[in-house]
Amino acid sequence: MRRLRTRSAFVCAFVVPVIFLTACGSTSRNSATSAAVTTVTGSVTTIAGTGTTVASGATTIAGTGTTVASGATTTTSPNKPKVQVPKALPTKLIITDIKEGTGAPAKKGDIVAVNYIGVRSADGTEFDNSYDRGQTFPVTLGEGSVIKGWDQGLVGIKVGGRRQLDIPADLAYGNSPQGAVIKAGDALTFVIDAISITPGVDVPTANVEDKPTVDIKPSVGATTSSHTDLVVGTGTAAVTGSTAYLQLIAYRGDTGAEIQSSWETGAPISLPLDAHTLVGIVSGVTGMKIGGRRELIIPPADGFGEAGSSSLGLPANTDLILVVDLVQVAPAA
Repeated sequence: MRRLRTRSAFVCAFVVPVIFLTACGSTSRNSATSAAVTTVTGSVTTIAGTGTTVASGATTIAGTGTTVASGATTTTSPNKPKVQVPKALPTKLIITDIKEGTGAPAKKGDIVAVNYIGVRSADGTEFDNSYDRGQTFPVTLGEGSVIKGWDQGLVGIKVGGRRQLDIPADLAYGNSPQGAVIKAGDALTFVIDAISITPGVDVPTANVEDKPTVDIKPSVGATTSSHTDLVVGTGTAAVTGSTAYLQLIAYRGDTGAEIQSSWETGAPISLPLDAHTLVGIVSGVTGMKIGGRRELIIPPADGFGEAGSSSLGLPANTDLILVVDLVQVAPAA
């Protein structure tokens, strides 16, 4: 069996990528050291970043600077902020509270749903934002599923707060370019709105000795996702919008061979049951109760499609089989 490279890489394998936010695949994550943090307060003036291009005929929420092709229908996102890049490139994480927000500050383990815009600190070129998509992005603080600058920089934010993070390269992507905009060694600047905070829950760990042995029958050519209850749980049910904490074993559908497992670390992985997670997992886990175990069969259309997943070791156009144990549920925000 292949051992996990990192727990965060396993989490990211099942999450629909949000452009340039997840730390998966970044060589800088494992080598970066923790940096000092400076927090400042006060208003921030703004400059505009570049926008995104929308295909002809699309319907989209478009923010400032967005170019829309002929025939597209758009709705302006009035809350999309502009970003002021720092006068000097950051060498440590700088946290600027533009608006403080109210309520309890976010802490490690909490799930923070955010809207954000990200630009290169050097010139303000925008590379990603959630406002134009019209969908918030959930972050479980301290889990390592996002870049270190976010994991550290969102601690303490409050609901309704707007925060700017100026992130040095070693807490972002280091010397690994990302897409067409982020270059090797780039510092990044984000403006982030905290939409909701869901308090963290106590999540039990497990011993690898408790890892289940399941007789897996191969699956080839499945057309729809399906699931079978191996153990029916009795606790709280996982519902759409909640976050499921799972012990999970992944198998190749064509051979039934195990390719990944979370049991070796003892710590379950957390997956939001929303559009950020693979459709086949959301449909298969929704309705489970804590203490339950299910076998999921996920066809490529609801999983990794024609590309497969190199991080999992799943070939192209291959069914994915998962055995999941639901150990905890965090309610929807």
